Amino acid sequence: MFSHIMVGANDVQESKAFYDAILGALGYEPGVIDDKGRCFYISESGIFSVTKPIDDEPACHGNGSTIGFAAADPAAADAWHAAGIANGGTSCEEPPGERDSAMGKLYLAYLRDPAGNKVCALHRMG
Repeated sequence: MFSHIMVGANDVQESKAFYDAILGALGYEPGVIDDKGRCFYISESGIFSVTKPIDDEPACHGNGSTIGFAAADPAAADAWHAAGIANGGTSCEEPPGERDSAMGKLYLAYLRDPAGNKVCALHRMG
């Protein structure tokens, strides 16, 4: 369904350090900076990228927006969360843990990146 997701950042290098850490905890390679200063994480399932806004206005988060990354298991989600906290992220929502939902039992961990974007690691419990 998705080809890519791009979020804004006021400091791409700061955000790259954050996303290198949290995505590295899920097994992805560090991001690559292109000639325009944008950072890309390329996988078989799509592309996640970080950029300064092209209108030269400050980056801001979307109220009500969340970007979810798949975690192989609860331990991977916990490692993702810890890596984010250690690299400029802030915890938000409830602490990492199991949640009951209409879609079954989920293990969720939430962070805000250095620009305030809300991201989540999600593992669907068996």
